[in-house]
Amino acid sequence: MASMALFLLILLRSVSPVALRSFPFFPPSAARYSKASQFLNHEECPADDGFCGPSSFVHVAMTLDAHYLRGSIAAIHSILRHTACPDSIFFHFVAATGDEEIPITIRTVFPSIRFLSYRFSDSRIRGLISSSVRSALENPLNYARNYIADLLDPCIRRVIYLDSDVIVVDDIRQLWNSAAAAFSDNPSAAIAAPEYCNANFTRYFTSAFWNGPWKHTFNDRRRKSCYFNTGVMAMDLARWRENEYGLQIERWMEIQKQERIYDLGSLPPFLLVFAGEIEGLDHRWNQHGLGGDMVRGSCRDLHPGPASLLHWSGKGKPWERLDVGEACYIDYLWKMYDLYSPSLFPSFSSIFRGKLWEIALIQTFDW
Repeated sequence: MASMALFLLILLRSVSPVALRSFPFFPPSAARYSKASQFLNHEECPADDGFCGPSSFVHVAMTLDAHYLRGSIAAIHSILRHTACPDSIFFHFVAATGDEEIPITIRTVFPSIRFLSYRFSDSRIRGLISSSVRSALENPLNYARNYIADLLDPCIRRVIYLDSDVIVVDDIRQLWNSAAAAFSDNPSAAIAAPEYCNANFTRYFTSAFWNGPWKHTFNDRRRKSCYFNTGVMAMDLARWRENEYGLQIERWMEIQKQERIYDLGSLPPFLLVFAGEIEGLDHRWNQHGLGGDMVRGSCRDLHPGPASLLHWSGKGKPWERLDVGEACYIDYLWKMYDLYSPSLFPSFSSIFRGKLWEIALIQTFDW
């Protein structure tokens, strides 16, 4: 180990600053993951008609941060394994400013996927975030989905947004096509997602809301206002931009800062804008709640019926429960897509966690 460190130190000191900028480096986080296999399109996949073409790509947006990176990598892996056209998936990754290493890790683990990465600054949202029942729900990156229409190229009309704690066990193009049909049926809808009308919708808002001037908010909606989970949804970005839905969500967050009309993070303002106005999708596209409730994270069974997407919404995340030996039976299904290998290249990884890596990173990567 010492000889390797000495070699790398001599190498870094012997090259010019210009050469350092093109020096191929390997992020420490990438050393903890196995490289995924290459997945190729079947012959019947759509022809490539360009980045903004209407038929060639399924656009998938996800947020990335260090704490949930293991889950994100498993989600990406599951999508690629189960689609007939992996080279026709275009990923859009949104990471917080300062997490520049994460997109490089994604490229290292998935060398052949198509993606763009975007930096999300919390300056616009931080002053609007209220305290929640769980501190993790206060992370500004949870609100990045509100700004996807601003971040992505205006030529992209539709995107599937996915949380990091999901795995997809069916071809994601089926979800894409279902959303396209839903948007076609209702030219005004900007969101398509599974709805859960048996859930107690009123519990997502406080008594201050139901007793205040906002209690009639849902009265004039196009459909019955029902709960839907924002961790899995299709978004018509053209309609979102046209109606400035991001600003509408911000207005509800401003009211929340003054009146405390809800307790649960980024979901309620989404419901306030969209409940009763979305197009419903089949429940198989979000078998949610597998992470238990928001406080205890206890084990839960699958809902009855088919499942194309499993979602560990709630406190309990499968990688955390597996690591501490408290896994639920469903977590072992998630493990099939886990590429985390903590013992992979231990000596190489340990060297690059120190000052040597910091020097290399600063001089070789200009975001």
